[in-house]
Amino acid sequence: MKIAVVTFLAALALAPAAAAAQPNVILIVTDDQRWDTLAYMPTVTAELVGKGVTFSNAFVVDPVCCPSRSSILTGLHSHSHGVWGISPPYGGFGRFRDSSTLPVWLDSVGYETALVGKYLNGYVDAPYVPPGWDRWFANTRHPNHYFEWEASNDGTEVTFGSEPADYSTDVLAARAVEFIRASTEPLFLYFAPKAPHRPFTPAPRHKGEFEELEPWRPPSWNEENLADKPRYMRSRERPASIFDRMRQGQLESLLAVDEAIADLLAALRETRKLRDTLIIFTSDNGFLWGEHRKAHKLVPYEESIRVPLVVRWDALDVPARTAPQTALNIDLAETVAAAAGIAVPTEGRNLLPLVLGTSARGRTSFLFEHFAQPWRVPSYCAFRGQRWKYVQYATGEEELYDLRRDPYELRSEHRARRALIMGFRRRVRRSACRPPLGYQPLTLCTRTGTDGPDRMRGWKRSDWLCAGRGGDRINVLRGGKDAVRCGPGSDRVRADRRDVLIGCELRGRRLPLR
Repeated sequence: MKIAVVTFLAALALAPAAAAAQPNVILIVTDDQRWDTLAYMPTVTAELVGKGVTFSNAFVVDPVCCPSRSSILTGLHSHSHGVWGISPPYGGFGRFRDSSTLPVWLDSVGYETALVGKYLNGYVDAPYVPPGWDRWFANTRHPNHYFEWEASNDGTEVTFGSEPADYSTDVLAARAVEFIRASTEPLFLYFAPKAPHRPFTPAPRHKGEFEELEPWRPPSWNEENLADKPRYMRSRERPASIFDRMRQGQLESLLAVDEAIADLLAALRETRKLRDTLIIFTSDNGFLWGEHRKAHKLVPYEESIRVPLVVRWDALDVPARTAPQTALNIDLAETVAAAAGIAVPTEGRNLLPLVLGTSARGRTSFLFEHFAQPWRVPSYCAFRGQRWKYVQYATGEEELYDLRRDPYELRSEHRARRALIMGFRRRVRRSACRPPLGYQPLTLCTRTGTDGPDRMRGWKRSDWLCAGRGGDRINVLRGGKDAVRCGPGSDRVRADRRDVLIGCELRGRRLPLR
């Protein structure tokens, strides 16, 4: 694990003198919100995007609610914090180690902390309040209900009914405003409404607001090239009307979130806390609106792993702009800690230099991962760079997309780009990504020999041939740069001069294969 050391003086050096030594922090985390929906939220557009820094390339490292929220609170990948899903034995609230988290770190240096909204899937024990939280108002037994729901109010369960006043986003907004008004500085508020998660229920006042939307039909909607897709993606799902209603419901449910943010900003202004408040707006994962004919998250495609991310901190006096560098959900804990001037053990990076514009350096690529249970999407380890995205499934299937030429991820190039594939396979093997239940990284070999004598031949591209235990005859003449790993026994290899031979007894370049 990388231990990120951010000293108090270093944190102060990042920001203008007008910035508070320990700013207030409000972290807003929506549920299943796509990165391209901010334009439908007028307050977010005007008050956050219009007065802050928007990261146009923000992603999560595991596109599932509970693992992603665990990453936000710890700054760690799933393979480090151990939460891989939403339910036991490999996921859920019971799997989460809550002794070293963002609220614990902030509480230890004098922050007054509050969680209002969704915590982690499986949290139903109302009396239990995790460490680090001074104010606790968290969804319990029915966290995905907008009406008829329950919450833990500092350890005491309270219930809500079906009246308009019981609408969950509005109730949570009121509790968050109360905390802002009553708290001393510095404060940390984690505001996590359930919208726009299914069942996509809008507030009664917003129902029908987006009935006139044009149908959503991206190029991947009518995708015909399914031969290169993994097996789980080859089935068609649901008629178009289902996706249209789902999209409408998601957008309409976000309108109450937008109004809630307006209420939070008003409370900050009225209490004169706004200028010294770092506000971060994001989501725990994205969502597919019918791309590839799917209606969920989990998958490694852009609509699933990409999220909105906006940072506003008025004391920095930076102009509103878009930052193109890659940002991850594991960066949020590190960024907040840097602003507070504390050192924390995360795997993320401090985003404040990118916000300030004092650095233009960002990631060139990143690892993301997923565990299959209990869904149909197989476990995978994946890397996304500025151009290439590689996915390796537990089934042995692979995908490789050129995001510059194929941004909708329609045609996998894993069969045509063997050299790239071998490089990515090596990266997976070297990484810490090991989803539960025996995930095994693929070998570096494009073909593996048996225990007996084999005749192995390369193709007209780069190959990695791994001989078995017998005396093998291997031919990799012509084609790209090949690699041959010989096994025990007397192997004879025909190869070009640029090919790489490893452990081969007879290294002649053009030996006859007798």
